[in-house]
Amino acid sequence: MAILDHPERTPSKPARASAAGENRPGVMNISEPHARSAADCVAALYARPEGLDSAEAGRRLAEFGPNRLPEPSPRGPMRRFFAQFHNVLIYVLLGAAFVTGILQHWVDTGVILAVVVANAMIGFLQEGKAEAAMAAIRDMLAPHAAVLRDGTRTTVEGAALVPGDIVLLEAGDKVPADIRLIEARGLAAQEAILSGESVPVDKSEAPVAADAALGDRRSMLWSGTLVTQGSARGLVVATGRATEIGRIGGMLADVERLTTPLVDQMDRFARWLSFLILLVAGLLLVYGYFVGHHAFGEIFMAVVGVAVAAIPEGLPAVMTITLAIGVQAMAKRNAIVRRLPAIEAIGSVSVVCTDKTGTLTRNEMVVVAAWTPEGEFVVDGEGYAPEGRISPQGDLSRLARAAMQCNDAGLSLKGGQWHVEGDPMEGALIAFARKVAGGVAETVRRLDAVPFDSRHRFMAVLTEGAAGRNVLVKGAPERVVRMCREADVHGWHLRAEALAR
Repeated sequence: MAILDHPERTPSKPARASAAGENRPGVMNISEPHARSAADCVAALYARPEGLDSAEAGRRLAEFGPNRLPEPSPRGPMRRFFAQFHNVLIYVLLGAAFVTGILQHWVDTGVILAVVVANAMIGFLQEGKAEAAMAAIRDMLAPHAAVLRDGTRTTVEGAALVPGDIVLLEAGDKVPADIRLIEARGLAAQEAILSGESVPVDKSEAPVAADAALGDRRSMLWSGTLVTQGSARGLVVATGRATEIGRIGGMLADVERLTTPLVDQMDRFARWLSFLILLVAGLLLVYGYFVGHHAFGEIFMAVVGVAVAAIPEGLPAVMTITLAIGVQAMAKRNAIVRRLPAIEAIGSVSVVCTDKTGTLTRNEMVVVAAWTPEGEFVVDGEGYAPEGRISPQGDLSRLARAAMQCNDAGLSLKGGQWHVEGDPMEGALIAFARKVAGGVAETVRRLDAVPFDSRHRFMAVLTEGAAGRNVLVKGAPERVVRMCREADVHGWHLRAEALAR
């Protein structure tokens, strides 16, 4: 990346789902839209460039359903509470409480039941918090979308989108459904949730090969991804469960449920403990009655007392409290643990498998170095927080001005965390500029702009402020250096290569 600072637009009945595998809610009769022209896709969905009319949109919504991701069957409070008792050791404790109750040992019965109920309450409350957090982040679709209805632009709920709608998108918008592009101007999208790649993908309306991989389908925008730059007009080709992210959600619903190591060990321990307690109690009963010649009622009461005493009533409570403490520690690090036993399973992980880029990350970018004619500068700091030290001392004001003003992204503080709206790289440039300027942004007015395009590989803006009018440019180093009248082209190429290593 190089930065230059230089002063101075009546559907018929919709097609039905085909027999070729498209028979899913939220999808109409269209296959491989990425490989077909935009006009063919519009015709296949009986849509129009000026959008559906309200009546047709309502009919399609009733037929194909709302544009929402599938949700798992909710567990009610009672079901979640009684699930806390589904443990072999808890069954043993309840059995012990039943026996002591029959024997009218009410103190022992009360203590055992109190331990069991306290254990269940801790797990119930902790999992309730996790369920609420999961519900808050489950909605991956955009809450609103700008569409063409009855020939005019209007904003609708994301759930009201239907196949055949014409959607208008701009930088910073979340894509509300799977969309076939009709028009694209300097468009790029962040598809990390699908591909794991942190770099935005350039998009265009041109068809691609039918067998192109998901990440190479440049003529498509996918539900849940983010438009980082440019503007677009597109045709909704799939909604809800029929989208790519909906398909992934359906696959996750079919994943086999596995027990955690701790739960498995506790189940085996409880079975062996129950067997040993019953075995020892039986041997004591036989010995006391046939060898010791004690009265049966007397020896039976003694054996029951020994058996109840051998049961570790506090073990489930101690285990639950320990797991709850671990869950709270993870929550402070912004990690949601839905089931208490899962916290122990995390500690059993010895190998983590990722893709080639290792993008099990926060999908953030940060400026770590800057190179100017005055020399190289090292930039400290983490994420998008505009806080960090730059060394050595030097004048980077012009570089910071270009980084801040030749930029379409936004940086904001939400819930104590800095977030970027737009391209992650541009967000990193804003954070860098604020580090240089001490967090103070210069007030300027943008008069004109040349959006970044992969063909010319630069962005330029004309601004007006207290220092007058300025033309600011950023782009690929080899492109920006050629714009300079006095520059050591070969030397700058070597510097760029050295920074890229």
